[in-house]
Amino acid sequence: MELPEYYLTNCEWEILGKYKQDILNQINEQPFQLVDLGAGDAKKTKLLLEHFYQNEAPFSYVPIDINRDVLEELEDSLNKELPGLETTPVLAEYFDALKWINETQKQKKLVLFLGSNIGNFSKKAAASFLLQMHDSLNNGDLLLIGIDLKKDPYRIIHAYSDSKGVTAAFNINLLRRINTELGGDLDLDKWTHFANYNPVNGAVKSYLISCESQDVQINSLNKTFHFEAFEAIHTEYSYKYSLNEISTMAVQCGFEEVKVYMDKKSDFSDSLWRVVK
Repeated sequence: MELPEYYLTNCEWEILGKYKQDILNQINEQPFQLVDLGAGDAKKTKLLLEHFYQNEAPFSYVPIDINRDVLEELEDSLNKELPGLETTPVLAEYFDALKWINETQKQKKLVLFLGSNIGNFSKKAAASFLLQMHDSLNNGDLLLIGIDLKKDPYRIIHAYSDSKGVTAAFNINLLRRINTELGGDLDLDKWTHFANYNPVNGAVKSYLISCESQDVQINSLNKTFHFEAFEAIHTEYSYKYSLNEISTMAVQCGFEEVKVYMDKKSDFSDSLWRVVK
């Protein structure tokens, strides 16, 4: 994420830093919950948290993650950095957490779904996910969603196949984990990373390619898999959108598009949507 080719993180950092007050203005000074889906270490979210806290906004923070250790570390850091901030970590999958929040809390919500995570869904699956999100929220709630934009195809390719080979090592690590956690016998030197981009549908697809004909034993499954030379394992989607596609998706999934925030190069967007019921 810190590679110069991987523009997405810095773009969203720029957006949140520049528009944090405008985002706060959309709440209209109502008490609200800031609900952070897949919070992690909340590095980018803290740009908003610190600004809202310093401006004495009437809010509480609800980070959601499936990793208990991450949530505990985040809560500890916020207790030190933003003392007095009401924080309610929720250890759960997205919709289980949203259901619990809606059943127990009636305040207005600003939900964060940052980092272009929606791009990891196919477009059909993304629409299904957002429809479920709409059903889980109340009329008037807000969703701030990070979405990577279509742009020069070569810049996109370089972001997912960087010159230092960090992305390749990240993907190859999937095979290493199969070896250590599932008792596999994969020879990592016999695999290579490959990514391509389709500018028509906006899809980046990443693959692991078998460099030769080989058999792979997975002890936990008590099964052997055969791979032909140059046979591929599809590991990742990352879809890019045009601004028109984002607006259309918002309406189709039951949201009103309030604002579209972009970085200065128009590489990335954080779109603010309002739930309409």
